[in-house]
Amino acid sequence: MFNIKTLIAEKSSNQNGMPLVMGVLNVTLDSFSDGGRFITQDQFTQHVSEMILSGVDIIDIGGESTRPGAITVGLQEELDRVLPVIEWVAARYDTPISIDTYKPQVMKEAVGRGAVLINDVNALQAEGAIECAVNSGATVCLMHKLGEFATMQDAPEYQDVVLDVCDFLLARALVCEQAGMDKNKIILDPGFGFGKTLAHNSELFENLERLVLLEYPLLVGVSRKRMIGEILNATAVEDRMVGSVAAAVLASLKGASIVRVHDVKATVEALRVTMHLM
Repeated sequence: MFNIKTLIAEKSSNQNGMPLVMGVLNVTLDSFSDGGRFITQDQFTQHVSEMILSGVDIIDIGGESTRPGAITVGLQEELDRVLPVIEWVAARYDTPISIDTYKPQVMKEAVGRGAVLINDVNALQAEGAIECAVNSGATVCLMHKLGEFATMQDAPEYQDVVLDVCDFLLARALVCEQAGMDKNKIILDPGFGFGKTLAHNSELFENLERLVLLEYPLLVGVSRKRMIGEILNATAVEDRMVGSVAAAVLASLKGASIVRVHDVKATVEALRVTMHLM
């Protein structure tokens, strides 16, 4: 039985406070970072094997990009993309599998094939999503975003970005619990880059300790995102690796329980050295 809090506690205890490392596997054509790189079986099997050897704790599989301006993927196409990959990974490895989707039917089918975590950038707001998640028994990650995917970066505004994000996430967690979800199966994600300027992202990151105090495991995903590129003046995503690793290490020091990353090996090594020398 998958228990996220037990997994977090065991990793932290056995490896000097290390957070869980969630490795990204996008089986998409237009992901902002690695679209089209892991479409074929040879591509994704090699990538999964490399992540496993590098020490990944969770593999997050997604079949639809949610970057601004991304093309919407139909239900059947998303299922066709992710289900064979989930089945392949589940048949060969014990590493927990996460499904990155906001569609209830994809959640249901993915959990039926072996996924144990639902990573929803829409915080289970789609019709039927909460009921599906509760019935599946899966752990869920609820993420904050402002507005719709296509326009969320146009002109995002907040009264107080930290307070607004905290209030939203707590409200969504409460709705899930009222629907019958076990509190211990809820993870929160502030949603860096989803309806937020660099100033908003920076303020959120600076105040991660406030989100840790919400008493749910906190997932931080900033890997290769625009905010890293803006800080480094790096347009190409491949030039954002070092900055992304630095941010993951800092997030862990601020209390993040899970870091979601593209560069698993580099992140794991940086975290191991940091935690050993602390």
